[in-house]
Amino acid sequence: MNPNQTIHLAIPKGRMESGVTNLLADAGIEVHVGLRGYRPVLSQPGFEVKLLKPQNIVEMLAAGSRDIGFAGTDWVAEKQTELVELLDTGLDPVRIVAAAPEGILDGGRLPERPLVVASEYERLARRWIASNRLDASFVHSYGATEVFPPEDADVIIDNSATGETLAANGLIVVDELLASSTRLYASREACADPEKKGRIDGFVLSLTSVLEARKRAMLELNVSLEDLDAMIATLPSMREPTVAMLHGGAGMAVKAAVPRSDLPRLIPLLKGLGASDIVVSTLEQIVP
Repeated sequence: MNPNQTIHLAIPKGRMESGVTNLLADAGIEVHVGLRGYRPVLSQPGFEVKLLKPQNIVEMLAAGSRDIGFAGTDWVAEKQTELVELLDTGLDPVRIVAAAPEGILDGGRLPERPLVVASEYERLARRWIASNRLDASFVHSYGATEVFPPEDADVIIDNSATGETLAANGLIVVDELLASSTRLYASREACADPEKKGRIDGFVLSLTSVLEARKRAMLELNVSLEDLDAMIATLPSMREPTVAMLHGGAGMAVKAAVPRSDLPRLIPLLKGLGASDIVVSTLEQIVP
């Protein structure tokens, strides 16, 4: 393979790493971490990989030194970069919020006095200060932002998954700036290269097939010929369910990939409509 056509991939180091590597593994792409821990090897040929902090991934994609990489929407917004979004994995969903100690709030609102705002997200924080016309100064934090109030800051701008860390530190959310999740981005240069773009599209298809499969389950059942039409009318499927006659004409076998979230409702409903021998199995990949 032409070395110039190697795909330079970045995988996020830290909180998002396991979700990304599990997604790759489910797509049949193994990430092998050796002695050079920040330079893993991908089982798929033609890829060169680095483990990097998400904010560095965004910067390197913008600079064109990485072709594709996983990062959160928050850091793309913070770095104000123009990247090509290829796929929202839906992994590691967080909210970027403004939070303050309950004791300084007046009716749930920030007090009208000079404030100190601490955050790792400087651009987002300064933009939020300006849009809310606050009299506030900014302090850059380097992690553990939630411990700044009340002594070192009045307000923080931080990411929150469940809100438990904020609550444990006595902080109340006063505003939400944006929602973020792990997404796959590409540099504009990589997308402009037809050969690289074709291989990147194949990579995205593999991951998309896993994400689609995670949303669905394979539902199989047997039903009498008389109840078949009512069963099919009730059963959701991607296009149409697969139907075949049982041996000896004893009934019909029906199979469909259904939304996993529908299973608690569907199974008792289908049973009531005459379904028998209901089997639910896990799907690994779905390519429509």
